[in-house]
Amino acid sequence: MQQHLKILAMITLLTTAGCKKFLEQPPDNRAQLTSPEQVSRLLATAYPGASYVQFAELASDNVTDRGQGEQGNEVVDPYTFTDVRSEEQDSPEYYWNACYSAIAAANQALEACEKAANPGAYYAQKGEALLCRAYAHFMLVTFFAETYDPATASSKPGVPYVTEPEKEVVKQYDRSTVAHVYEMIEKDLLAGLPLIDEKSYTVPRYHFNKAAANAFATRFYLFKRDYTKVLQYAGQVFIDGNVVDKLRPWNSRYLSYTGQEMRVNYAKSTEAANLLLCETASWWMRIQISGRYGLDRNLFQEIFNWNVVGANWAMSNQTYIGSPSTTAVYIPKVYEYFVRTSVNAEIGTGYAMVPLFTTEEVLFNRAEAYAYLNNTTAAVADLNTFASVRFDPYNATTHRITMPRIRNYYGTNNDRDGLLLTILDFKRVEFMHEGMRWFDILRYRIPVVHFKQDGSMYTLTANDPRRLFQIPQSAGESGVPQNPR
Repeated sequence: MQQHLKILAMITLLTTAGCKKFLEQPPDNRAQLTSPEQVSRLLATAYPGASYVQFAELASDNVTDRGQGEQGNEVVDPYTFTDVRSEEQDSPEYYWNACYSAIAAANQALEACEKAANPGAYYAQKGEALLCRAYAHFMLVTFFAETYDPATASSKPGVPYVTEPEKEVVKQYDRSTVAHVYEMIEKDLLAGLPLIDEKSYTVPRYHFNKAAANAFATRFYLFKRDYTKVLQYAGQVFIDGNVVDKLRPWNSRYLSYTGQEMRVNYAKSTEAANLLLCETASWWMRIQISGRYGLDRNLFQEIFNWNVVGANWAMSNQTYIGSPSTTAVYIPKVYEYFVRTSVNAEIGTGYAMVPLFTTEEVLFNRAEAYAYLNNTTAAVADLNTFASVRFDPYNATTHRITMPRIRNYYGTNNDRDGLLLTILDFKRVEFMHEGMRWFDILRYRIPVVHFKQDGSMYTLTANDPRRLFQIPQSAGESGVPQNPR
């Protein structure tokens, strides 16, 4: 018996020692970030791996009822301005979770940079992490909170601005205010931008390179209505003064592409217009073609057939019809990468590369800033630069955009109003199928009316609370209240 007790004691001692040694080890070796290279690998996950394009596009005025097609909740609910009853990819909840996942990765990277023995070696990683954190919070406050207005931003609920790695199972958060969120975004943006070092990237277009960071700044300050700063950061994107060669060649090279070639090339890292690309889980390529709601022939003609100079959009030559039995019309911008769950599986996940920032957006942001700063000549010059690579055929004299033409087309004597209407119409064409129209609908409180084949109608008014996508119920566990309905 004593021998047995001795053996049992030894076993207990060895087991205890073994457990102690095991608990002293990190549960995941990847959590130990001990080099700039390891932090960089972590930052590859600091970009939202979800797409906002589908729900933003389907809630906008770029879509109508085609009469038939896919009618899942991710398709029907945005169109009918209903809180989306899904947490799957292409839903607002999926995007919310992806943004906070990206923020968590950025915060983990920032903590590693701060605790490093040689923090100077981590400046590039710190800069990227700060930009990623700022970007994800900006997109969250844009979709899930009131649009920034200097008069109300200090009183409107924002979204939780998370600046530390989560170390609690369910941590409580405060929505704070839109003004506070913007202050924090600006702080991270301005701190991170000077640290960006493109030499640390293998493929800069998949990371916050300098041009992409400055493009983000132009969008942020456009929303904040600080137009002088929009011009400042746009100038850093077009620092060499060459704009045309950085825009998509719609009326030249793109005209030679087949539909499949367009899909493949549109979101390529080698395309000069793409400043920042992000891989996202999305079925948008299929839905824009086969969804019940989307662009149809009549709406296409309404949007594309008219402009201030009566020119033909080169993009119209790359328009395809879904099938002979449907009214669906689409422009082949999206290429789906289908990843099977296993080698022999018939199911899997669709992925799409999304251009998060482009030179076209920067040019439009600059033109809009010029309009607000009463530099009419510069705004018109930017519009003509854009038109030179968008109209097919293009004639510098016949298709020259001028203020008299703008005033006549829109029936206004106010130059700023005419410029803004031209910019918004041009942007609507340029970013068709990309979700960007929703940003302008938010900023200018543009009403949206959706019709159904049975004659019913869904209206989103200028101040409708449903302009704010609903915060997931699961966020309530962390003390985050939902938006009013």
